[in-house]
Amino acid sequence: MTTVRQIERYWTAKDYARLFRELVSFRPEARLRLEIEVRAPLAAALAVIRLDELSQSHHALYTRLVRAVLAAQEADGGWGDPVTTALCLRALLCGNGQGVSVERGMQYLANLQKDEGIWPNLPLRRMPADAHVSAFILTQLGDSPAFRQAVRLADALEWFRVYADSLDDDTRILWNRATLRCRLRTTPAAEGWPGCVNVG
Repeated sequence: MTTVRQIERYWTAKDYARLFRELVSFRPEARLRLEIEVRAPLAAALAVIRLDELSQSHHALYTRLVRAVLAAQEADGGWGDPVTTALCLRALLCGNGQGVSVERGMQYLANLQKDEGIWPNLPLRRMPADAHVSAFILTQLGDSPAFRQAVRLADALEWFRVYADSLDDDTRILWNRATLRCRLRTTPAAEGWPGCVNVG
């Protein structure tokens, strides 16, 4: 497990690739089979998530990392691509985070969502839908009320329900994790939504 001291050492040394590798070990993020450039906001987002898991949000490093994530938000509301945006939003949502940056990021994902309900792997809506990226986004944000309000979650879940048998192994594993995060208040599990629980 990566400690606060290790995170701070890699962050200070600007060794973002190593920080990323250390933080994704044994996590759903390790299943990403995308060619993404590990830049400061991606490493910072993962570090914020890890510090939150360790109950270390009071640490001065946490504030520096959150500022790095906020500073990297682009004019369109995203952080370069849907995967990085999902991780940055998850980081900003730690500790009940909210605000304009979260709203803009959620709107970015909502704008990228394709008609069939899932997302492309590049920040262009005209690109083909990507089940792997979409399962990853749902794994990161599926339990966030802000995400559920911003996007068409029912459409995404329906797409996965219909195409679940055609998913490759890595995407199926991410989807299985995503179903654990997708707790809908209005859709009972009995209606056929895999993994979703009626909590309302």
